[in-house]
Amino acid sequence: MTTDLHDGNSGCAEYNELSRRQFIGRAAGGSMAAAAAAAAYYPAWLPRIMLAETHASARDVILSVFMRGGADGLSLCVPFGDPAYYTARSTIAIPRPDAAAGTAAKGIALDNFFAFPQAMAGLVPAFAAKDLLVVHATGQFNNSRSHFDAQRYMEVGKPNDVSLVTGWLGRHLASMPPVRSNAPLRALGIASGLQKTLVGAPRTLPIANPATFALTGTASTSAARLAFLQADYGTATEPIHAAAIDAASTVTLLQSVGISTYKPSNGAVYPTSSFGTALKSVAALIKADIGIEAAQVDIGGWDTHSAQDPLAGSMYKTMQDFSNSLAAFYLDVIALAPTTGVTAVAVSEFGRNARENGSNGTDHGRGTVMFAMGKNIAGGRVMVNNWPGLATANLESGQDLKVTIDYRDILAEIVQQRMGNPALDVVFPGWAYTARGATR
Repeated sequence: MTTDLHDGNSGCAEYNELSRRQFIGRAAGGSMAAAAAAAAYYPAWLPRIMLAETHASARDVILSVFMRGGADGLSLCVPFGDPAYYTARSTIAIPRPDAAAGTAAKGIALDNFFAFPQAMAGLVPAFAAKDLLVVHATGQFNNSRSHFDAQRYMEVGKPNDVSLVTGWLGRHLASMPPVRSNAPLRALGIASGLQKTLVGAPRTLPIANPATFALTGTASTSAARLAFLQADYGTATEPIHAAAIDAASTVTLLQSVGISTYKPSNGAVYPTSSFGTALKSVAALIKADIGIEAAQVDIGGWDTHSAQDPLAGSMYKTMQDFSNSLAAFYLDVIALAPTTGVTAVAVSEFGRNARENGSNGTDHGRGTVMFAMGKNIAGGRVMVNNWPGLATANLESGQDLKVTIDYRDILAEIVQQRMGNPALDVVFPGWAYTARGATR
């Protein structure tokens, strides 16, 4: 299984090319080589840590989801209380929750202003349980409408800094001792190559399919080749030695978990999509209690320049996959867990124009939505910092929902309050975050 970069049929040329390059680049290098490369990114200025078996044992595992392509926040969480929404989107708007009887695909009211479309119905139970927070008019305070630049800056956690090569989640893990000192795998990216978000993280691998992770080659010689790898790299210099040994140990560990036969609990049913399968694998690894502290999973298909159709078409299918997969993860991992355990976050590099275009789609925009889910997330609401409005006079550059909450405010609070890391200056360099009350 590869990273879900989706079909890209309605995406712009840059998004389609970026998706192709990401796939080729990730597929070109094996997990062992990628592990060594990730280890090499460990920056010298990060504090070195002493391994501890019981340090911060109550801190949450984090599931980080990147919605690649620029997700339309105005379809994911509909501002039906803003009349300009319906003026701007005469053919792709989600009908109001209080629309006339018989109106198809009416929105699901979250409050008296915002609604989920029917495609997002799977997440209503988590929202009703106050375990899901929706943050609107969020994103990055920069002017980039490039997928490549916006994704990179969001993943490294600092806009407009081309010198920063490590990811925000990678730096979090590098600046914290492991929860379990003997765990060979602290984090993984469900991909064929490590996502930028995790670059710099120790004991971290890109693994396209954890259920089948193994050395390439015939099964009959697998054990011998694994033994050779461990022996051959026993005297190698760092970081190659540690990366190879940890990778070899990870093969044995993942094979022992039995991911392919994992049975979700609490009635959870994961979609058979690549995104749903990835979340199911993450759930199995978390519940196996093998020391996993973070996982990065991508879902593409959000670059909806044409035929967006959030009621039954392309956007609907992507939102439904996103919603139903996260809903299954919620039931399986979060809903019945104690108040500490797992927090999930989902972000996208930017949103879409407030107005639909001539192809019944939307072009690159600015503000969008992000999601945070967990037992210690202050959910059951849509957070917004003074709704900026969709009337033309209130739009950025006369076309986009303004960003009023920097996405790092939400992530920084989660990193500090739920992941036990006080070193926010390391995780998000140069950013003094504003507490938004995202956590309980």
